[in-house]
Amino acid sequence: MNHSTDYKLLFSLIAVGIIWGTTFLGIRVAIETIPPWYSTSIRNFIAALIVFVILVFRRELRWIGWKSFYQQAILAVLMLVFSNGFTTIAEQSLPSGLTAIICAINPVIVFLFSILFKFQKPNFQGFVGVLTGFLGILFIFKDGLSDILNPAYKTGVVFLTIAIVSWALGTIYVKKFDQNKNPIALNIFYQFITAGCIQYILAIVFYPSSNVENWSCKSVLAVLYLAIFGSVVALFCYQYALKKVTPIKVSILTYINTIIAVFLGWLIKDEIIKKEFVIATIFIIAGVFIINYQKKSKSKSKF
Repeated sequence: MNHSTDYKLLFSLIAVGIIWGTTFLGIRVAIETIPPWYSTSIRNFIAALIVFVILVFRRELRWIGWKSFYQQAILAVLMLVFSNGFTTIAEQSLPSGLTAIICAINPVIVFLFSILFKFQKPNFQGFVGVLTGFLGILFIFKDGLSDILNPAYKTGVVFLTIAIVSWALGTIYVKKFDQNKNPIALNIFYQFITAGCIQYILAIVFYPSSNVENWSCKSVLAVLYLAIFGSVVALFCYQYALKKVTPIKVSILTYINTIIAVFLGWLIKDEIIKKEFVIATIFIIAGVFIINYQKKSKSKSKF
């Protein structure tokens, strides 16, 4: 029996699980003094510049053609403008617990979309895995469930819901329609530059009197972190992983993001970790295991 581990895929999955778990905190720090659309547009422009340098160094920078550009523009709107942008806006008003609960719906939506677009057949194992992980999230934030009905959070909940659905649609789109042979770095360069331009226009429209002098060094550093790690590294790893495994296996990492986010709240903001968190972590890890478990076979396995 010959098993070959895809270490690039393994690294990509781990990187996505850890890095995007830190971005909730990064976004919150960034928007303390920088308006959301400015924060997201600058983040994408910096990310585009980084990828531009990489592409020039590797001599891979080129025009991808209008058809491919159209595909990348759709992804930019779904995953960067709508999803990242609306998440950033939502975090202005939503408590972290409620944000985590709503974001945890993402694997459920991706699971349903995967069945709808025939990436996988309806199966009991997938359903149990997604449900187990989601129950873990609810267990952590059970005290905040009533916040969903709080009128003060209505706008934030709507924005975040749109962001989650947009990300799920983008995930499915990458898998089903974006089948070009361009290097991933070239694709995400056009995604970053397109999203950055759109978000900059939105920033001028919604925040015409923003004063750069009021932006703190801490917020600027947070945007820089989000650009380098949350955008360039994590998005590259995410889209690489999508080319190797099913959307649900990648999206289930949202549950790991939540564990990381809560842990950082304890480490940096002295938030108390209760026994419920430990129990919920077991649920989440069990859900990830159930989704990814496969019986041993004689066929060669990538991962």
